Amino acid sequence: MARITIEDCLKQVNNRFALIHMAASRVRQLRKGDEPTISSKNRDIVIALREIAAGKIHGVKAKNTRPAEIEAENSEKKSEDAGASKIADNE
Repeated sequence: MARITIEDCLKQVNNRFALIHMAASRVRQLRKGDEPTISSKNRDIVIALREIAAGKIHGVKAKNTRPAEIEAENSEKKSEDAGASKIADNE
């Protein structure tokens, strides 16, 4: 098989940033047990890039990767900041 190049993948994806995110997401999916859409005995990253270049992967839906605890802390901080600004406005 011929080598896979970034230029091959960029024919399917708008920019390098999006390509990196698509490839990383696809690698995670493959490692969790998803079946590859192409047959290859390469590493997961090479398989992901080959799938993207072949047009078999058009977009990987991003999941919320932040734990619920971090989201809760951020919302608490925002509410504390809002409360502090209200107190400062009253003074």
